[in-house]
Amino acid sequence: MYIRIETEVRPTEDLNKVVKALKNIFNIKNMKIEDIGNERKLVIAEENDVEVLTKLREALRRQRILDAARNVFLKNRRGDSIEIKLNKQAAYQGIVSFVDSDNESPLGPINLFISSNKLELIIDWLAPRTSHGKPIWDLQIPKDV
Repeated sequence: MYIRIETEVRPTEDLNKVVKALKNIFNIKNMKIEDIGNERKLVIAEENDVEVLTKLREALRRQRILDAARNVFLKNRRGDSIEIKLNKQAAYQGIVSFVDSDNESPLGPINLFISSNKLELIIDWLAPRTSHGKPIWDLQIPKDV
């Protein structure tokens, strides 16, 4: 399993606020900041543990957007990987808001990339199917994914 979370920090943004946005949605343990030129930086977190996604999972339930999230995950799945974009400003508020393109998040999106040979299990854990808005199943955190 490999998870990469990254977002650009533009010259008008406060690095600490961008880091807070990431930590509001993800359990990030380590991150690095790369200078990408023109006064811009890239914040990158790379993890090999699904634990980094527990805050995302909780937010999807709290916001009651499991069906929408599941559709986004399935739509953006390519074989053993998923790549999705989240609105950075919403993340700063602790809210998950999916975007389809970089233009939908004025300061640039948060990019989430997940790769695993057990991707279906991860999707089922993050955003299970629902019936009348309630999860049909509630899986424990997947191990060895």
